[in-house]
Formats: sequence, structure tokens, C-alpha cells
Amino acid sequence: MKTLIKNARIVNEGQTFIGAVLINGEFISKVIVGEEVPAEVLKGAAVIDASGQYLLPGVIDDQVHFREPGLTHKGEIATESQAAVAGGVTSYMEMPNTNPQAVTQEILEQKYQRAAEVSAANYSFYMGATNDNLNEVLKTDGTNVCGIKIFMGSSTGNMLVDNEDVLSEIFRNTKLLVATHCEDEPTIIRNTAIYREKYGDFVPISAHPKIRSAEACFKSSSKAVELATKFGTRLHVLHISTAEEMKLFTSGPVAQKNITAEVCVHHLWFDEHDYITHGNRIKWNPAIKSADDKAALWEALLADKIDVIATDHAPHTLQEKEHSYFKAPSGGPLVQHSLVAMLEKSKKGMISVERVVEKMCHAPADLFRIDRRGYIREGYYADLVLVNPNKTWMVSPKNILYKCGWSPFEGVKFSHQVVATFVNGYLVYAKGDVVSGKQGKRLKFNR
Repeated sequence: MKTLIKNARIVNEGQTFIGAVLINGEFISKVIVGEEVPAEVLKGAAVIDASGQYLLPGVIDDQVHFREPGLTHKGEIATESQAAVAGGVTSYMEMPNTNPQAVTQEILEQKYQRAAEVSAANYSFYMGATNDNLNEVLKTDGTNVCGIKIFMGSSTGNMLVDNEDVLSEIFRNTKLLVATHCEDEPTIIRNTAIYREKYGDFVPISAHPKIRSAEACFKSSSKAVELATKFGTRLHVLHISTAEEMKLFTSGPVAQKNITAEVCVHHLWFDEHDYITHGNRIKWNPAIKSADDKAALWEALLADKIDVIATDHAPHTLQEKEHSYFKAPSGGPLVQHSLVAMLEKSKKGMISVERVVEKMCHAPADLFRIDRRGYIREGYYADLVLVNPNKTWMVSPKNILYKCGWSPFEGVKFSHQVVATFVNGYLVYAKGDVVSGKQGKRLKFNR
């Protein structure tokens, strides 16, 4: 288990340079700048010549829904983690709105046990908050659980926490990171009634960003920020989608912030004009909104007001997605294509490759204080991704690994392709195939 990756274009900590990385067991044991590799480093190592390829830290996705337990017709930890490593995602943090919901320590631990059996990527699972499980929430150990998830707006699995007293108690008492889904429920209910009166059950998908409106997002996000400021809570606001919300966040290094924000790939890629061609396939909560909102998200991302890029990977079957507006569930699969989608934006000059790595690898590691991951450093776990930056390919059902079998990127040609992925030093994905499917480990946190 000694592997040398040489002649790679290493992208790490704001720099790109030609170099080599030696993997010894689970860890990176040597990082070498330049093409010359000492003989003692080469001794006994399997050599990969990565000439012309990027070598990146593994992507850390802080928001996915892998649907296990209870919703496994949509996805499973095994299938979705394999899709993740095929896309260069080596660590993920999964949400509690499964069936049963992860709202007790016992159910939460069962998810960890299942992932230990089948996950190709490293994993952590959020503890879910409800209106009546405060005692369970406060038992959560922040050294081996990524955080507490609060739905401050209803979504798939309906875990809405709308009791003001409960919200205050969670924000006041927890020492863990609180991650929030922010949409104001009364606003959504009011908007839904307006459009249902106009269209009946056949509301067009184009109304989705009007029903789950920018107003609904801002009212809820501002409430979360107000609570976190009042009680000194470590707050991470998930899937920000509007221009107005940007006034809630400040620029600066993520490690120095107490309140942080995430943006998802679909909110950076699509806007409301895309509902015409994609329909319910791009129905997410919060909704994909206007082109102006998308532009504001990009501006905030590059100004470091938004700290991380994630996916909110949330698969549903195509049959489910083909229902009418009210019956079609929100969410879609993304984790296999997030890295190449952002690298495509880098090729078009919208973001540098170094910033892609910062927002998808370094910043999640810093924000969650993950133990020895997210960087290419000696002594860190060997979670690594090789990417060919000059390999054009098209997304099609033949190369999609999601259990649901489809992607909102079908028909898109990407100019970057993941060549190989290492998790904890193991080669888990190479040349289009998952070669080792159970190498993931439970993430640990330095808190």
C-alpha cells in the first residue's frame, strides 16, 4: 500500500505546482515539489505517472441525502457513495430526514453502523432536531458527529421545527454546529394558496421560485442568524439561494467565522429560465431562482461571503419526478458531477481551479474542523483525486452511477474527467469503474 503519484499538477492551498505525492498506508507521507523524486521515495512504491493531470484533495460534501434507511428505492449509502467517489467526493455529511428519521442517538448510530459496512467514501451523519427531542439533541458528541440539522422550513420528510421556544432552546444550549434549512413556512403556505387558487392542482413548475420565494428564504435565514448572534451559536446556513440573503453574511476566512453559508451547485448552474427545459428535474427546496440571484451568489462566493460549495444531493426516481407540481418531490442527484461542473466553470473563467479546491475541499474541512482531511499535507489521510483537464465526455444514463439512474446534467459535455479517486490511501475508483467499495471511515472532528 505504498503508491507514488508523480508529475501531477498539484492544486492545494491556493497554489498549483508540478510535484509528487507518496501514499503510505492510509496517509500522505511525502509531498514533493518538482519532477525529481529521490530514489528512497521511489523504493517499493507503485508509481502512477500523472503528467498533464490535476491532483486535488478529495472533495468534502457537507450536505447529501443518501436515502437509507427507508427510502432505498431512491438511493442507498452503497450506491450513492460509489457515485460520490466516481465524482471525486471522498467525504460526505448526510441528512437525518430518512425513514425512520435520525432523531434519537440510537437511530443515528445505526446509520453509522450501516455506513461502516458499505460506504465507499468517508461519512458523517447529522443529528436531526424536532419540536420535541431537545434532550436527544443535547446528547450528541461533537467529536464524532458533524452537527445538528434543523429544518426551519418543511421539505422532503417534513421535519419542520416551528416552535419558537424549541428553536431558542436548541440555539441556546447546544455546543455543536447547527446547520439550517431556511424557508419561512407561513410565507410558503400563503404563496401556495395564491397559486393553487389560480391553477388548481396543475401549478406550473415555473411558479416554484414564486411559491418558495426569496422573501421566504430571507425571513427564515435572518431569524437563524438572529438566534445564532443572540446565543453565540455556531451556525451554518445551508443552500443559500437569493441575493437578499447575502447581507446576512460577512467576508473573511471560514475558520474565523461563527456564522457561515453554503451554496449548492444547482443554484450556481441553473436559473429560473431552465425550468422550461428541465421541469421538475430541477425542482429543489429552496428553489432555483432568478438569473440576478444566481449572479449575486457567484459574487458572494468569490468575495468569501459564501464559504463552501456542496450539492444537496437528493435522489428521487424519474417516475416520482414526472408527477404534477404538488406531487413531484423536490431534490435531485448531483454528487457524481459536482466537481466536474465547477471545474467547467473554471474553464470558462468564472472561478479559478484553486478557488474550486478551496470551496469544495479546504473550507469544509476548516468549517467543520475535520481531523486531517481536506488538504494535501504530509500526515493527512490520503483522500485524493486525479482529474484529466482535457478529456471531453457527455453525461448519459450509461455512465450515471446514481441508483435513480438520471441526472439534471444529462446531455451536458464536460471538459474535465475524474480519472482516479483514493480514499484513505485505497484506490477506490479508476478509469470509469468503482474498484473498491467499502473503504470509507467515520469522520472525526477536532472540537
